[in-house]
Amino acid sequence: MKKTLSIIALSIIGFGLVSCKKENTEAQGADAVATDSTAATATPADSAVAPVSADATAAAPVSNQPSTSIALSESNFDFGNIKKGDKVEHVYEVTNTGTNPLVISEVKPGCGCTAPDFTKDPILPGKKGKITLHFDSSNFDGNVSKFADVYANVEKAPIKLTFTANIQP
Repeated sequence: MKKTLSIIALSIIGFGLVSCKKENTEAQGADAVATDSTAATATPADSAVAPVSADATAAAPVSNQPSTSIALSESNFDFGNIKKGDKVEHVYEVTNTGTNPLVISEVKPGCGCTAPDFTKDPILPGKKGKITLHFDSSNFDGNVSKFADVYANVEKAPIKLTFTANIQP
């Protein structure tokens, strides 16, 4: 039993490390990034990892706040050419276009190389908030596409924010 648990634990750790390995991909739109992220969790290559992905999806935050609507300044950003090892960030501006306060409950990046900051207080109707994604390019070369899922009290959550960069040596 201990041996099985050890193998599962090592598989989970290995999966976490592999998820941020070097990616040489063409710059992709948000739809292609969404397809890639669902393909990664649906792949039955390692049955010990599959339940972890399913649990992470099941644990997605559900808002009990009244629903509202949101407008984004943009949902995709291109950092362009950056040097390997650069740590960059981009601020996505959100506007509450509904009639109830907007509550961002969580921002989940698709990779450990991306860290989020976001407005934690309720955003009143007509007011603006911010979601900042910080990206560490140390482990990448070439074109990369990354994403973060934003969970809030809106009808079509999560909202996918994406960014691309071309990592230069």
